[in-house]
Amino acid sequence: MNDLSANSVPFDASLIPRAAPPGNAAVWVLIYSELTEFALFFLIFFVAKWFHPDVFRQGPLHLNTLAGTLNTLILISSSFFVARATRAIKIGDHPACKRWLWWTISAGAAYCGVKTWEYIWNVNAGIHSSENLFFSIYYYLTFNHLLHVLIGMCVLLWATLRTHFNAYGTDDHEGLEGAAMYWHMIDLAWIVIFPLLYVVR
Repeated sequence: MNDLSANSVPFDASLIPRAAPPGNAAVWVLIYSELTEFALFFLIFFVAKWFHPDVFRQGPLHLNTLAGTLNTLILISSSFFVARATRAIKIGDHPACKRWLWWTISAGAAYCGVKTWEYIWNVNAGIHSSENLFFSIYYYLTFNHLLHVLIGMCVLLWATLRTHFNAYGTDDHEGLEGAAMYWHMIDLAWIVIFPLLYVVR
């Protein structure tokens, strides 16, 4: 009986091909930088809440929870849309890719519309950034996030135009993936912001 183990080739895990992360290194540096910024202000939020528990307990009661909920649903839907756009380009379906990208941009516009309504509602309710520490942090986080949404919409619009001119294909769609990952980062940040500001007492 032959000893098969004596003639076997040693297993080398490094030979197994590994899937490259979507996008490119520059996009991931940007994403990690943006997440670090949000994480810093989340930390500031918790420290401020530790020293001013009553203010942070009462703050969410005065916010427009409906607006926050609507924007959460909008951004979650938009992440689904941009994921479908990425999937479409990978199989060479340019019309579907453009259609899903436009849905994503439209969702971003809807988010901006709801946020504008929320700010107007705040002003009518007498909620201002100078009122207390909770509202100062609320306005900074939400307005900073709104700016990221606007930047993300511009990035997606550029990706849509490039898709229209067939700049992306089944084997070359790194730019589109990078734009999609940036949009997912925006969605992720909001998923943390929403419960912190609107739900947690």
